[in-house]
Amino acid sequence: MCGRFSLTTPLEEIIKLFNIVNGDELDYEISYNIAPSQNVFSIVSDGENNRGGFLRWGLVPSWAENPSIGYKMINARSETIDEKASFKNLLKRRRCLIVADGFYEWKKDDQGNKRPFRIVHKDNKLFAFAGLWDRWEKEGTVLYTCTIITTKPNEIMKDIHDRMPVILPEEAQKIWLDRSIQDTNQLKQLLIPYAAEEMIVYEVSSIVNSPKNNQMECIQSLE
Repeated sequence: MCGRFSLTTPLEEIIKLFNIVNGDELDYEISYNIAPSQNVFSIVSDGENNRGGFLRWGLVPSWAENPSIGYKMINARSETIDEKASFKNLLKRRRCLIVADGFYEWKKDDQGNKRPFRIVHKDNKLFAFAGLWDRWEKEGTVLYTCTIITTKPNEIMKDIHDRMPVILPEEAQKIWLDRSIQDTNQLKQLLIPYAAEEMIVYEVSSIVNSPKNNQMECIQSLE
């Protein structure tokens, strides 16, 4: 799964890398410990340009009776994404990128304790998670929410967890954001594990266990 990540990169770098046209409109703050129910930096296409904005993490489908369902829908499995009612229509028409510069996962040790690890690109490049978004409205309340798609682990992740977020390389990002593409088979082919040789894993402090802790120590290596 993917239940926590970070985004500590300056906004100017994000705008440049993803060719975002509305960067001046964005009220952006870095975060070392992003958790479900928080707003996450996301990118969608308006048909011509990439636009940045914020979506609440935890998908609330447009047909949901209660927005609390979002707490159960922070992730969507790539293998069944075109089968589930909550996701299959969004796969065709409401795809997004969710920007991160690292994500966290917990590994159980021999004593049953969970040790947190941070996963980053070996060159400190930004990640673009494959995501889906939706709009929910009821009694005057409007929510824009998202989910992060997960897949099986690559070689570097499999000893830590049995799932990992789908990270899209640059060419795959363009296809994912292209609203004219609605072939589910073509889209699902993008939802594969990221190349293990491009990633680095290191152990971090247990302070990251609590979303209340949002400081630089969350991303620092214990070694």
